[in-house]
Amino acid sequence: MANFLAFLMLVSFWVSFISGQNPGLEAPYRIHTLFSVECQNYFDWQTVGFMHSFKKAQQPGPVTRLLSCTEEEKKNYKGMDLAPTLEVPSMSRHPKTGDWYPAINKPAGIVHWLKHSKDAQSTDWVVILDADMILRGPIIPWELGAEKGHPVAAYYGYLIGCDNILAKMHTKHPELCDKVGGLLAMHIDDLRVLAPLWLSKTEEVREDRAHWGTNITGDIYGTGWISEMYGYSFGAAEAGLRHKINDNLMIYPGYTPQPGVEPILLHYGLPFSVGNWSFSKLEHHEDGIVYECGRLFPEPPYPREIKLMEPDPNKRRALFLNIECINTMNEGLLLQHARNGCPKPKWSKYLSFLKSKTFAKLTQPKLLTPPRMQTEVAKEVKEIDEPIKPYPKIHTLFSTECTTYFDWQTVGLMHSFHLSGQPGNITRLLSCTDEDLKQYKGHDLAPTHYVPSMSRHPLTGDWYPAINKPAAVVHWLNHVNVDAEYIVILDADMILRGPITPWEFKAARGRPVSTPYEYLIGCDNELAKLHTRHPEACDKVGGVIIMHIDDLREFALLWLLKTEEVRADKAHYATNITGDIYESGWISEMYGYSFGAAELKLRHLISNEILIYPGYVPEPDVKYRVFHYGLEFKVGNWSFDKAKWREADMVNKCWATFPDPPDPSTLEQTDENELQRDLLSIECARTLNEALRLHHKRRNCPDPTALSNPALDTTKDIANSRKVGRFSKTDDIESNPVPRNHSQESSKPKVRDGLFSTLRFWVILLWVFSGLGFILVMLAMCSGYTSKGSSKGKSNKSRRRSYTGFLKTSARDRQGHKSDTSL
Repeated sequence: MANFLAFLMLVSFWVSFISGQNPGLEAPYRIHTLFSVECQNYFDWQTVGFMHSFKKAQQPGPVTRLLSCTEEEKKNYKGMDLAPTLEVPSMSRHPKTGDWYPAINKPAGIVHWLKHSKDAQSTDWVVILDADMILRGPIIPWELGAEKGHPVAAYYGYLIGCDNILAKMHTKHPELCDKVGGLLAMHIDDLRVLAPLWLSKTEEVREDRAHWGTNITGDIYGTGWISEMYGYSFGAAEAGLRHKINDNLMIYPGYTPQPGVEPILLHYGLPFSVGNWSFSKLEHHEDGIVYECGRLFPEPPYPREIKLMEPDPNKRRALFLNIECINTMNEGLLLQHARNGCPKPKWSKYLSFLKSKTFAKLTQPKLLTPPRMQTEVAKEVKEIDEPIKPYPKIHTLFSTECTTYFDWQTVGLMHSFHLSGQPGNITRLLSCTDEDLKQYKGHDLAPTHYVPSMSRHPLTGDWYPAINKPAAVVHWLNHVNVDAEYIVILDADMILRGPITPWEFKAARGRPVSTPYEYLIGCDNELAKLHTRHPEACDKVGGVIIMHIDDLREFALLWLLKTEEVRADKAHYATNITGDIYESGWISEMYGYSFGAAELKLRHLISNEILIYPGYVPEPDVKYRVFHYGLEFKVGNWSFDKAKWREADMVNKCWATFPDPPDPSTLEQTDENELQRDLLSIECARTLNEALRLHHKRRNCPDPTALSNPALDTTKDIANSRKVGRFSKTDDIESNPVPRNHSQESSKPKVRDGLFSTLRFWVILLWVFSGLGFILVMLAMCSGYTSKGSSKGKSNKSRRRSYTGFLKTSARDRQGHKSDTSL
């Protein structure tokens, strides 16, 4: 009997070894991992990366790929052996409605697995992931706190439909709607109840086109592409499931983890970069890299290069996560190529690194609190001498109007927001008249809250668009359920270079943080004495604002009222009083902010290390978080002035970009201050152009080398790949008449259609000769008749009209050329 038991134990050990499970991580309950894909090269390389990381992370239990394919797709599909697979009937084209929506395959595949897989009958816990993920350590539901009725999930804060009419329309329990997704760990009994609801609610939201708007769903494209995510949240609410939301388990490469947090899941749904190297999954949509021997994704920088590149330990850790993601995928591709029968690749420094003990150590399975991270954090805690506590939630706001000028700025800001690692959500406050909204094309450029325009004051008739900023903040506070503790307020003409957080800059209740605006001299003279009871509390600040939500609620209306008050005080517009060189009251909104804050005695912490204007010489070793390109800046003979692009439609004209700045390698190296100044200017301009190029690519602009018009209006939304992340994010924007040669409508030379031009010439020539022949014949027939008289032609000249508002508008444009209301 003892021999028989020993034999059974040996068999059990070998079964676990062959299945890829680590006997040391034997789970007391049975776990099954699921991920959903389609029959495409795009999902094949993701599958290779996922499966390789699954094994390296020593995730307990089996894994199943839910493969959704049509019969036609399966005929040519080569990747059937890439993972343990359950074939699922494709619902990309809905069998009843005909709607094309591939993301529905995820809940449909899970319903199919529950009905048809034997594994579903022998499973206690299910972990559901996306294919574009890399596991760094085992995901064990009960260790994460999952219980029956209480799944664990990652936070998807942009699912704002849980807070508004969308949830009230699609679930009987809107109060139970959780903004979650990405990582799901739940009990099998919960999944059996949830799965059919997940599928039916996805269909329901997908059909509700009337509520696809960005301001309702948070979907920046307004195309219903996140219907499946809402289907999950609404289905879970219907099932009565309340999630334990963990925001530390999953991270997007490119984001900076919180100190002391070791994420165990990388979700590469957004573009990310390290120095000059970058990666975006959308650039490899048709990539057959799995089946091309020896081909890998471009190698990222090595760890030692990152150590030299970034002195900050936490930011350096973020860069290490970026390269770990791509290196793990490349390691998986190497092993897959070997399984495909590819010859052994030639030696290279990079291949040697992937096979080294150093890389193996860097990518060993991670636990939730690894000892080495505790040590690093302990040093920081000792220096700060404060207990670690959860960081408060942040929400970022910026204000714009319905013009192309603000649209290209929005594209730039949104692109940089996602690259910067800025925590929390972002909202564009869009101030428009009803007439403007009818013509407006940029609804999908950012998560948007719509605000009635106050550019023309409803009571005084004063034309002052800058007042929309405080008016929009007041409107947002009165119409949105804000769950953030701190609000970061920016201008649209800004580029984020890094996160702006209240804890780093020491913001607190009653102590907002801002940047210096020294030209607001009215804080030092009679202007402040006229417009605030506490002139001694007037701070010369603006640009970037970090403020506690309770302070903002008390302050916002004062900001608006003081703006109106200063704007009406025309007797004190003089330069020697306000600092406004135009003496036009255009900075009234800035004084409205300072005077409103003084009324409440809000004294600011003023930081010189947050914001810099491109063209200014930076302070040594300061890592500025924001570029504010409100003024013209130059590098050699190249220059950029936002006011010159006031009327340029950079967003809707395919491949329109700004003139590229000089290459950094061409800069003079003699003066270090000038060199650093020019490098920052180049970085700002390049970020704007990169944002525009990615925007045009997302809009499915035609290949600029094709025989087509590059100025084609592509305002229609495009079909996106299944999941792009928060914003696949994006992106990632918006405005004065410019000479045509200044607007690079295509980043590549246009191709003229010579054949068409020649053919058109001969057709026109033939038509002219035919007409002359006809006239000669008619003259010959009527030669006996004489025609008299002649008809007099009247030339109509266009009349110029004079408009009463012309002088005001002209003056305003001239002053806007040098400066703008968002300086």
